[in-house]
Amino acid sequence: MTKRFTALLWNFENNGGDNRPKRTRAHRRLASLDPHLVFRQEMPTADINGKAVMYELEAILRLRGWLGAKSCTALFAHPDYFQPVREFPPLASGPVIPAPSWELPPTALALRYLPAGPAATPIVLGSYHLDYSSSGQRLTEAQWLSRLADKRWTTPEGQTVRMPCLLGGDNNSYPVPGTPGDPPLPVLENIQDRRHRLHRSYVSPDGKRRMDDRPDEALRTAGLEDVARYRSATYGELAAVTRTVSGCATHGPDARIDRYYATPDVAEVVLSVDVIEVHEKESDHHIVRLVIDGDGLSDVLNLGRSRHTLPTAS
Repeated sequence: MTKRFTALLWNFENNGGDNRPKRTRAHRRLASLDPHLVFRQEMPTADINGKAVMYELEAILRLRGWLGAKSCTALFAHPDYFQPVREFPPLASGPVIPAPSWELPPTALALRYLPAGPAATPIVLGSYHLDYSSSGQRLTEAQWLSRLADKRWTTPEGQTVRMPCLLGGDNNSYPVPGTPGDPPLPVLENIQDRRHRLHRSYVSPDGKRRMDDRPDEALRTAGLEDVARYRSATYGELAAVTRTVSGCATHGPDARIDRYYATPDVAEVVLSVDVIEVHEKESDHHIVRLVIDGDGLSDVLNLGRSRHTLPTAS
């Protein structure tokens, strides 16, 4: 039987705020889904009191956790399956002064998938949350995010390779339209909240204001797959592109705001994507579940090295 493992993506609104029972209930729900990876957004106060909240969540989820800068995002991984080998700070490396500033910094690591064996190339995992109110900032952050798909690793044979990558986050923007089953883009004029019209749109070169799908276009230009889009387009899996945010009078119709992006080799070993709806009293975002073929991922991290080997200078 094929080994499978589960990833969950959830922007749990304000991490439950000051309501500890609500936060506990929410994470018990995640734990009931038996996840091996959890990509979380909105983690305020998880860094105070010696990160007490993070340790509580680790215990509930039975996963090891990492909290990103400014307590905005977090990543949790099953210690029997994933071993960290490197962390990636959210700011630019090298002599860039000042370094780029994320409004809501991501949490990103390279982890070894232990079933693949000790010689396997690690995988880069990242939990992210693009800016809420500025389409320009979101586009810039998406461009920075693409660097996580360009991280290098030296194999035991001395080859320098790009590590496969899986990212999950709240994009605060829309996927490029055209995928079967995808919720349609909102009509700008039908969004009653004028501030939200601004936050979710941009002025195109022709001078017209359009709904913001530029982060999606940027990440896919960088070679990443919108995994739900891939499942829908390739396998007709319409459940993959279900809404992740429910429509409301002020913010417009149903939308697929929360998405996974992956290098193509990782997207190819995803077995399914679906959305687990959450009552609006619990959170304003739904849970997005990804099921991955563990044996397939092991092959990617071992046999697929040649697909990531970088050319050498002649």
